Amino acid sequence: MKGMSFEITEDVIARQPPEAQAIIHALLAKIVKLETELEHLRRQVKGKTPQNSSLPPSTQHPHAKPKSRKRKSKKKRGGQPGHKKHERPLIPTDECDDVQRLKPTECRRCGEQLSGSDPEPLRHQVWELPEIKPHVTEYQRHRLACPGCGETTCAPLPEGVPPGQSGPRLMAFTALLMAYYRQSKRRTAEFLTTLLGQPCCAALTVKMQTQVTAATRPAYEELAASLPTQGHVNADETGTKEQNGKAWLWTFVARTFTVFAVRATRAATAVDELQTTAFHGIVTCDRAKMYWRAGRLQWCWAHL
Repeated sequence: MKGMSFEITEDVIARQPPEAQAIIHALLAKIVKLETELEHLRRQVKGKTPQNSSLPPSTQHPHAKPKSRKRKSKKKRGGQPGHKKHERPLIPTDECDDVQRLKPTECRRCGEQLSGSDPEPLRHQVWELPEIKPHVTEYQRHRLACPGCGETTCAPLPEGVPPGQSGPRLMAFTALLMAYYRQSKRRTAEFLTTLLGQPCCAALTVKMQTQVTAATRPAYEELAASLPTQGHVNADETGTKEQNGKAWLWTFVARTFTVFAVRATRAATAVDELQTTAFHGIVTCDRAKMYWRAGRLQWCWAHL
């Protein structure tokens, strides 16, 4: 037998008491059966991955690269001979910011002077980014003294002008970089400073994020309040970080909007808080137990 320091033979078994012989024969038969089943399971699992079978994702290393099912092509990289040409169509001339008409001055063969215009010149358009410079507006608020009582009065800022140095479009763009494009505070500040010429630091991005959050809070709360009235919601949660600690990002997708919520727990309290007892629709989920309290459920076909 493999894994033992000595071989169990019939002579060795015969020297044992009858009760021990029966136990040894039963154990040996059990070992043979288990080894046969193990080999059968190994043949079944061989070549299977969580991508092509019902094996759980935990059976595969998180950084393992799945084997490609496609055969390696013998063709060279890039466009193949005879393939359909893909190019950007020209926009109308009147939509161009600048049009430069180039005319030859002399014949390329004999040098004779040329004049006139080509009714159908060759059009060549070049797309380029404009020079990006911040637009800075200075508001000079004069303080004037009253000739009667001597009290000074300072002119107020116009309506819509923020009290800080960041305008609304700059704040919205900064929040877009951090929220939708998932850039860090430092990378966002570096992007604004290096590419846009907008002086910025990580602390300023946090300040602008707070201001944008306060401005969008009423709209967010309105959508969150209408979530229990939806007839169908897709729900899921995933791990994230909140202040260097473990947290969970909850996602509830309705027909026309999506509600995100970061909570410190994966417990069903987030479902009770956002869907409330007023929800009577259908929830599509991955069979996690915290959604079972929602009522009618639809298992996600991808998870099945």
